[in-house]
Amino acid sequence: MIESEVMCRACGAGALSPILSLGATPLANALLSKEQLDEPEATYPLDLVLCTTCSLVQITETVPAEQLFGEYLYFSSFSDTMLRHACTLATRMVDERHLGPSHRVVEIASNDGYLLQYYQRAGVDVLGVEPARNIARVAEEKGIATVCDFFGEQLAVRLAAEGKRADIIHAHNVLAHVSDLNGVVKGIAAMLVPRGVAIVEVPYIKDLVDRTEFDTIYHEHLCYFSLTALDTLFRRHGLVIWNVERVSIHGGTLRVFASPQGSADPVTPAAANMLADEVKWGVKIPLSYRAFGDNVKGIRAKLRAVLHGLKESGHTVAAYGASAKGSTLLNYSGIGAETLDFVVDRSTVKQGRFTPGTHLPIYPVTMLLEAMPDFVLLLTWNFADEILEQQAAYRAKGGRFVIPIPDVQFI
Repeated sequence: MIESEVMCRACGAGALSPILSLGATPLANALLSKEQLDEPEATYPLDLVLCTTCSLVQITETVPAEQLFGEYLYFSSFSDTMLRHACTLATRMVDERHLGPSHRVVEIASNDGYLLQYYQRAGVDVLGVEPARNIARVAEEKGIATVCDFFGEQLAVRLAAEGKRADIIHAHNVLAHVSDLNGVVKGIAAMLVPRGVAIVEVPYIKDLVDRTEFDTIYHEHLCYFSLTALDTLFRRHGLVIWNVERVSIHGGTLRVFASPQGSADPVTPAAANMLADEVKWGVKIPLSYRAFGDNVKGIRAKLRAVLHGLKESGHTVAAYGASAKGSTLLNYSGIGAETLDFVVDRSTVKQGRFTPGTHLPIYPVTMLLEAMPDFVLLLTWNFADEILEQQAAYRAKGGRFVIPIPDVQFI
């Protein structure tokens, strides 16, 4: 059953202003087996709105978390970029916070242990919380202690009572997936030691709007954050965001550092300046988002025209990345088997399946050299540098990539 939101997930206000409708789409990570291709495929409205009270941008539908994350097909360790990102951050935190065996690092939605493994190698105690059963098993097999559950206030209180409070809590690309935002932030506050720090990464709404990254919008991503929205949410539960960094990963990410009120470090100029800049931009004003919707329609029209032109000219076209963002882009744009021959992906758990809605077969990346399509639509454009380097042999033989976001271009 799908629950329609009439109030803001963060502050409870009812002043929600429409920004964009992407129509009814299937669940972005619900890859299909061959046997499922003839079965009815559920679709759900994908509508984006703005809370003019607290500035939180959010979609209006909530698909039950168990349906989305009980079994999951995204493994962070298949991305070299994600591993480098995790290693760099963990190494930095170990040095800056002087972490050792007497400290504990917890990650919410810890996936396959891609981040915690680097703390563990440095001799720090680690604990993952991961609701996807298949992924939690993989983390456990790597030796990463993992609680297979959804993180929230109740679980956090239980873990704290068991003596498992944390010096650092990581929450990377998970807060956007949460319907009970207040429960999760309450849980973070309950698990942190007095001088502890929560490090939270979320897609930044300003980057999403400025770069027309509409493919970041899908049913798993319930919320799209500004620093203003995060600051309001965290302060409600006794946490102070004292520093913020802008990170390029995933097309533009906010990394915030928050600690319990009274023990937080002084608020940095970076955090204060960003809050002021968001006010100037009009973070709570619907007019600030109006051009975004027009730009999304423009990219869809241009991409359809470009790909149609390639096919009309007799070229073959495939796609790289059976990703959630790719599902949004293809389904909203109406691009499927009439244009694309297949999709390739590095993830072995996705290979042999079919894309949601468009039903394109997913092959290993070696298929690019075997079939040599003339062009490849790069659906995982947020990892473009990594993928273009990996596909040097395909490019050397004349293969070209089409990058769809923030503007259609050939590489």
